[in-house]
Amino acid sequence: MQPRNMSMRGVVDLGAVKAASEAAAQRAARAASAPQTGADSAPGAAGGFVFDLTEENFDSVLALSQQAPVVLEFSSQRSPHSIELGEVFDRLAAEFAGRFVLARVDIDATPQLAQELVMQAQVQGLPAAVAVIAGQLAPMFDRAAPQEEQLRQILDQLVAVGEQRFGLTGLTGAPGAPGAAPQAEGDEDAEPPGDPLLAPAEAALDAGDFAGAAQAYRNVISDYPAHTEAKLALAQVELILRTKDADADEVRRNAAERPTDVDAQTLAADLDLSGGNVEDAFGRLVETVRRTAGDDRNKARVHLLGLFEVIGLDDPRVVKARAALTSVLF
Repeated sequence: MQPRNMSMRGVVDLGAVKAASEAAAQRAARAASAPQTGADSAPGAAGGFVFDLTEENFDSVLALSQQAPVVLEFSSQRSPHSIELGEVFDRLAAEFAGRFVLARVDIDATPQLAQELVMQAQVQGLPAAVAVIAGQLAPMFDRAAPQEEQLRQILDQLVAVGEQRFGLTGLTGAPGAPGAAPQAEGDEDAEPPGDPLLAPAEAALDAGDFAGAAQAYRNVISDYPAHTEAKLALAQVELILRTKDADADEVRRNAAERPTDVDAQTLAADLDLSGGNVEDAFGRLVETVRRTAGDDRNKARVHLLGLFEVIGLDDPRVVKARAALTSVLF
């Protein structure tokens, strides 16, 4: 498992980029704001602000630290003190109503995730809690839980730091939060708002600003290197940026006339891919790698690996092309 940073597929076209971005945002939001009866929600979750942290919802829940402090509560059903603390945290989560988010780390249910977080947060024993504020870790307590009133004061301080230093405004739009828009009758299946981390990139896409969207996705990846959706969307947007002003006839003519010109071949492969001719794009670059050597060969190889990311590493066409690339290289 890679350390977590808490300083914390098919035809590619404009529609695909936007759809992939929206779908990723919806998946992240569903995980981060699951209703109380959902698999990732703690029993009795307060207003949608208490979550059981899992591998699946880790990124989306931690992303909420850009809106409100996220408190990581390390717990175990084998520890009476943890159970008591959990009840206190549930009450306070309801009271604070979105000014902080509680992410419960069950060391029994998710031992691998818990072990990793314990090491990063340097937790020595239960009960324990740390906060994540705008992606930054902040210690709270370890091996000795404060009384409820003391914990309320600690949370008040966390909220104040979030507001004053990072401009965090809280999750006022989550289910049950004050000021949250009431759900219209018959809208139970309506999609939730998108991942807030991806909102700037989506706004740039809506405005047709692909360069701005690419930079916004890079910003997300810089803070959250494991953000798969941002990586996929960035690869797709970068493909559009490389091809949007290209003259297709000229590109293909240049590629036909200069079979060992890496720049000509990579641009032609980009056009192949953006037009849905995925296997043609991969085959062109595998052949370019075979024909070239040194820096040119490496440039073609790296570009091909980037196109694999656009389609998805599990796609059968990628698996086949990767095998072909390996045979050419070795």
